[in-house]
Amino acid sequence: MDTFDRQILRSLQNNCRLSTDELGSQIGLSATACQRRIKKLKESGKITKEVAILDGIHVGNYVTVIVEVTLKQGSANNIDNFKKRVLSHPQVQQCYYVTGDRDFLLVAIAENMLEYEKLTRELFFADSTIQKFQSTVVMENVKVGLDIPL
Repeated sequence: MDTFDRQILRSLQNNCRLSTDELGSQIGLSATACQRRIKKLKESGKITKEVAILDGIHVGNYVTVIVEVTLKQGSANNIDNFKKRVLSHPQVQQCYYVTGDRDFLLVAIAENMLEYEKLTRELFFADSTIQKFQSTVVMENVKVGLDIPL
């Protein structure tokens, strides 16, 4: 990756709907060169997805919850099974397998606390490999993003 690739990635993280003409004007390359570079960045896995980021408050007043999960036994099978279960729940926006006192940290959303309670029953209470989980309800999203500083 060179300076132009980093500039392209920086710009696309801010607005992935930029045309290659606009992008080229910003960074000093032709639209065709930008198009080729974007294609290579996608093919190499540096760009994995282009999405619209919604504000949960404005589209339905969603509740965001940070969940710490501890498994009873951290066997490879238990860890892999929990990962699969989390992947099948669209309410779980992010899942991190971590070191320390907890095994996983999740960021989940729900339309309301009743919906979150349903999620806890499906995801945590129904899983006998979970020792405990702790939920922290977010009062305000001060900063939300996935940008990587380049």
